[in-house]
Amino acid sequence: MAEKKAEEIFTAFKEHSIAEFFKKNRQMLGYSGKIRSLVTIVHEYATNSLDAAEEAGILPSVRISVSEKGEDRYMVSITDNGPGIPKSYVGKALATILAGTKFHRYVQQRGQQGIGAAGCTLFSQMTTGKQILVKCSTGTGKGYTCKISIDTVKNKPVVSDMVDMPDLPRGLSVEGEFAEVKYENSDHGILEYLKRTALSNPHAEITFVDPTGQEHKFPRSVQVMPERPEPAQPHPLGLYVNDLLEYAHASQERKISSFLQENFARVSSGKVAELRELVKDVDFDKDPKQLSWDDSEKLIKAFKQVKWIAPESTHIKPIGEDQIRLAMKNIFEPEFMHVVERKTALLKGGIPFIVEAAVSFGGFSGRKTDEGHEATVMRFANRVPLLFDSGTCAITIAAKNVDWKRYNLDVEKMPLSIFVNVSSVHIPYTGVGKESIAQEDEIIEEIRLALMEAARGVQKYVSGKMRAHHEATRYNTIMRYAKQLSLDLSSITSKDQKALEKAIEKLVASKIPQAGVKDEETAEGTEQGEAAEEEE
Repeated sequence: MAEKKAEEIFTAFKEHSIAEFFKKNRQMLGYSGKIRSLVTIVHEYATNSLDAAEEAGILPSVRISVSEKGEDRYMVSITDNGPGIPKSYVGKALATILAGTKFHRYVQQRGQQGIGAAGCTLFSQMTTGKQILVKCSTGTGKGYTCKISIDTVKNKPVVSDMVDMPDLPRGLSVEGEFAEVKYENSDHGILEYLKRTALSNPHAEITFVDPTGQEHKFPRSVQVMPERPEPAQPHPLGLYVNDLLEYAHASQERKISSFLQENFARVSSGKVAELRELVKDVDFDKDPKQLSWDDSEKLIKAFKQVKWIAPESTHIKPIGEDQIRLAMKNIFEPEFMHVVERKTALLKGGIPFIVEAAVSFGGFSGRKTDEGHEATVMRFANRVPLLFDSGTCAITIAAKNVDWKRYNLDVEKMPLSIFVNVSSVHIPYTGVGKESIAQEDEIIEEIRLALMEAARGVQKYVSGKMRAHHEATRYNTIMRYAKQLSLDLSSITSKDQKALEKAIEKLVASKIPQAGVKDEETAEGTEQGEAAEEEE
């Protein structure tokens, strides 16, 4: 075969848009199976609705409807009561990949990449060739309807049939038809996803109408909006050399000293003075844009020698122990639960994060099996349920690293629900489908410690119940022979048989603390369990 010249080879060279890339790699967006694809659509729209309502200070109300239109073909409609989208931004917000209000902001939120809703628009036109119908009002009579799609070659929105509708109620409604999807009522289906969304968002009201027409309501458990997180700054201890260089070269400050104080958390003039002493050959008065790789390496090394204050927790707003306890009580009605919130920790890159964990026992906790029960692990990131890709997730790995039997908890036989939520300004997902948290050592260790603490709390209750059950079994076993023993003693001693039986019962009760206590009476119940937690 004749050799080709470079010029001939590069005649096929062509640039492609990000929309074209995801069109060929839709599995990266979460569209990699019929059931998962349908859940991904609901997930993307629902998280956008919750984020938008919260940012506007509105208690979220979201209504989702899924109706069958043919084999593996469904219509999905989602309506919220949020602030809506201005007419001039609707195309960019719902039909431009990597465009939005989230990707460039260093603030905690459910979505991060500006891909989700646009990915749904792309998936609809890929599988049905149809546009997404939008109905929206930002309030005060500024309503409209339109249809949107994506020009994948240019990654540009195509907006058509724009009509002003001043009487529409405030909020956003999107409706699209999707093929190559399937509805299934399972542990990985839409209903389970929304149940878990309600669990991690007790301030939200969620209504779901399934393909059979049945309506499932998840009323809000609390009437108070969660606090909004503030924009965060990276912490020096988590920075890499390249991170520091990129920040420096984009800085508007005139001196490295002021650049460090303005762009990173916990850097004061006093800390800068400490750094000056540690790296005397770096000029802190020069322009940050002149910072070299060697300078950056020296600063990063010096950061590790300084004693820093931990990042501010005001930048991260976890769900909260009280809200988790209330939500789990409403959904699982457990006999006992223990909730843990860890202190703020640091991820590589200077990113703070907080881990919350809970373990509930009894009630509707866990999953029923042929043998009885088994534990379920519920994974969340910034309040968003993670249903897929569990095997590679940091939460799953951390849960497996806990020796549950050490705490008298058997995850293969007991009714246990294990809840973990990771909150951060940037969740390190393993892919743009956002279903699995990367196995970062810092995250795994924090989750493991949180689960161990939650397990210790439940251990006290379960051990007490097991001990009471054991004592009650001993008592009942012995008392099974009390009547016969009293009869025999009565015939030997000629004493009253009833009096002897009562004396035997009293003697046994004095030797066994839980004498005569029935199993159901040993359960303290959730209310007493919560009181015990507070006393700790």
